[in-house]
Amino acid sequence: MKKTLEEHAARFDDVAPEYDDDKTEEYRACVSLVVEYADPTAEDTVLDLGCGTGAIGLALAEDARRVLGRDISEGMMAEAREKAAARGLDNVSIEAGTFREPNVEESVDIVVSNFAMHHLSDEEKRAAIGVIADLGPRRFVLGDVMFFGEPDPEEPFYSPEVDDPATVGVLADALTDSGFSLTAVEMVHEQVGVLVAERTA
Repeated sequence: MKKTLEEHAARFDDVAPEYDDDKTEEYRACVSLVVEYADPTAEDTVLDLGCGTGAIGLALAEDARRVLGRDISEGMMAEAREKAAARGLDNVSIEAGTFREPNVEESVDIVVSNFAMHHLSDEEKRAAIGVIADLGPRRFVLGDVMFFGEPDPEEPFYSPEVDDPATVGVLADALTDSGFSLTAVEMVHEQVGVLVAERTA
């Protein structure tokens, strides 16, 4: 991680009120794909790691039994809670949590994450995927900045000073090693995609 959790949290606190207004087409495409692939039933509990202002979790709450949103930024969580209240969603819980310590006591069926894991180093990503696997979900859907080929240093989709994207291969290996099988790979952009993993063990 190129910055501390506290530094990342402060950065997102600052942008939280305008966060939804400044999203790229690629980000919005990932949101749609993650929601589509998560596909919860009325019996499912969904964990949204790095939930931000709730773009994914609140969309899934209408179909899921329960949605647990976890983030490190109080500002982002406040926005998500406000949106949930405005929509009358009483099956959503937004609390502080990290990839390594998601702060989840109940069983989860589906884990989703969008544009958050790329802040972690490759080793931290591997550890985070291990933690997610230990929660026992049947499905994990990851939308993020990731490299499908060699990234053009002249045209990075990410911010090198704060982001640390992995290759699709690194992510696929980490998922496989943690007992998942990669069932779908969607390239939204050469540096952005969605991976869908199902439990195999």
